[in-house]
Amino acid sequence: MQPADAPYDGFADAFAREAAVSPYNAHYDRPTVLSLLGDVNGLRILDAGCGPSLYLSELAARGAETVGIDQSADMVRLARERLGSLAHVRRHDLDEPLTWAGDASFDIVLLALVLHYTHDRVRTLTEIARVLRPGGRIVISTSQPTVGWLTDGGSYFDARHVEESWSGCMPHRHWRQPLQAWLAEFTSAGLAVDRLIEHRPAHSMTRHHPTDYEKLADQPGFIAFQLHKQPGTPDLRPDQS
Repeated sequence: MQPADAPYDGFADAFAREAAVSPYNAHYDRPTVLSLLGDVNGLRILDAGCGPSLYLSELAARGAETVGIDQSADMVRLARERLGSLAHVRRHDLDEPLTWAGDASFDIVLLALVLHYTHDRVRTLTEIARVLRPGGRIVISTSQPTVGWLTDGGSYFDARHVEESWSGCMPHRHWRQPLQAWLAEFTSAGLAVDRLIEHRPAHSMTRHHPTDYEKLADQPGFIAFQLHKQPGTPDLRPDQS
C-alpha cells in the first residue's frame, strides 16, 4: 500500500534547511540522540521517520549499515539525494506493518521526534520490536510531556492531539500525553526502559542561539528513551496483529 500524502510533503526542502541549523534539532535533539546511540560501527540501524536524513547521514558516517524510511515522498527524495548509496531509503508509513523487513533484522531502531505522529503507538512499537535483534535497542525522542501542558493549557493528564503551525505555515499535528501514558504504552508493546534522558542543550547553542540556550538550560523541551524487548515477548507477524 502506498502511503497517503504526508504533512511534510511540500514543506520538506524548507524543513531540511531549517533543521540542519535550528536550535531544537541541530543543537538539542540530534546531539542528545547520537550520544545515546553511542558507537554504531558495524551495526544495522533502521531510522524510522528519517526525514531529510540528518541523523541517518551521521550514522552512516560512523560506520553503521543504515536503512531509512519516511511517509513523505519529498523527504525520501531529499534523503536519497543526500546519501546516495550510503543508505537504503524507502517510503513507508509507520502506521503500516514493516512487511518488507524480516524478523530480528536490525540492531537498533531509531524513532527521532516521530512516534507522536503515529495513530496507534502500541501497534507501531510492537511491529518495531519484531524486527529488533536479540539484545537490540529502540531509541525514541519526543516532546517532554510538561511542555505541551504548559504551552497548550488544560490538565497535564490530558491525552489528545495538538495542532500547531510552524514556520512557513506548515501544519503540525501531534499526540500529547503524560509520562505515565508513554511508559504504559511501552509496556503494552512488550518493551522496557533502559535509560531515560531529559535533553540538555549542546554548548554550541550558546554561539548560534543564545536565547534558546538560556531557556532550554533551565526548562525541559524534549525527552529520550532507550528501550529493549522484554524476555518472552512474542514476535507478532503483520498478519497476526
